[in-house]
Amino acid sequence: MIQPSDDEIVFYTNPMSRGRIARWMLEEVGRPYRTVVLDYGTTMKAPEYLAINPMGKVPAVTWRGVTVTECAAICAWLADAFPAADLAPALDDPARGTYLRWLFFAAGPLEAAVTAKALGLLAPADKARMAGYGSFDQVVDTLERAVTPGPWILGDRFSAADVYVGSQIMWGLQFGTLPARDAFKAYAARLSGREAAVRAREIDDALVAATPAT
Repeated sequence: MIQPSDDEIVFYTNPMSRGRIARWMLEEVGRPYRTVVLDYGTTMKAPEYLAINPMGKVPAVTWRGVTVTECAAICAWLADAFPAADLAPALDDPARGTYLRWLFFAAGPLEAAVTAKALGLLAPADKARMAGYGSFDQVVDTLERAVTPGPWILGDRFSAADVYVGSQIMWGLQFGTLPARDAFKAYAARLSGREAAVRAREIDDALVAATPAT
């Protein structure tokens, strides 16, 4: 891997991963960045990358000596690091609480519930209080309220929360892990048409197409 300069944003990813979320966020930020594409089981597990993320997973973003992993954290960090992009309410803005609430709701209860359901491992009703998500139906109903009436999580203001929550919803609709409710479909349609989302998809789709079949 090329050693980054002090002010260079470096994005470690694979186009068939959650790195697509971070790519979209980087495109929303609008700052130049360098992409390092890693392969599962090889460069992603190599000592050089494990020094960046010991989990051996993507995505990761580095800038000015700071490394951030986990998509929700990357979205939140980039929004705060580059305030000119106006992707997060300021610390003294009352909307900050709502923004953080839904960003981390999607990273916590939503992803946990969707994954548990897909694996057939949802908590039984008598153990639901032990699970952070409670029940799958509660999570889905709560998520629907978050994106209604819209157009964005913060009403008329688009934010990094929409990048992360929206990605979870769009993947859920694509793979059938979330019910195709009208509010989800309308929200996903609005998001997918954003210029940054289109650019990010085109970049990653081109990388997938250029990857040799194994």
